[in-house]
Amino acid sequence: MKLVYPANFYYEEKGGYSVEIPDLSGCVTQGDTLEEAMQMAQDASLGWILTAIEEEEEIPKPSTIEEIKLEGKGFKTLLLLDIDQYTEKYGIKKSVKKTLTIPEWLNRRAEKIGINFSQALQEILLSKIVKMPRKK
Repeated sequence: MKLVYPANFYYEEKGGYSVEIPDLSGCVTQGDTLEEAMQMAQDASLGWILTAIEEEEEIPKPSTIEEIKLEGKGFKTLLLLDIDQYTEKYGIKKSVKKTLTIPEWLNRRAEKIGINFSQALQEILLSKIVKMPRKK
């Protein structure tokens, strides 16, 4: 599953960049070069989201880039965050098998067009987790 979050990049007087991901409270990082700052921003964002998932905390819905305000000299851009790739590398590697029931006609049509059921379920579950506050 991939998510897109906006990020603010600020030029630092002594060189390099600081980065803030406004939707992820307290998620900030930096880099000496633009490339390093981009990489650090993705890593910090994915780490923030993975921690929230593991601790069963709310994951904020991403704002649009137009909704984000830039404070100071810099620029805003979007980060593409690949949750699956990051969790394979750093997260919980254990999978859980689920048995479910769907209408036969839906199963037939989905198989005919090659839908990966496991991947589709993961994407939908994550999209619901990100869009809605978690109930405790």
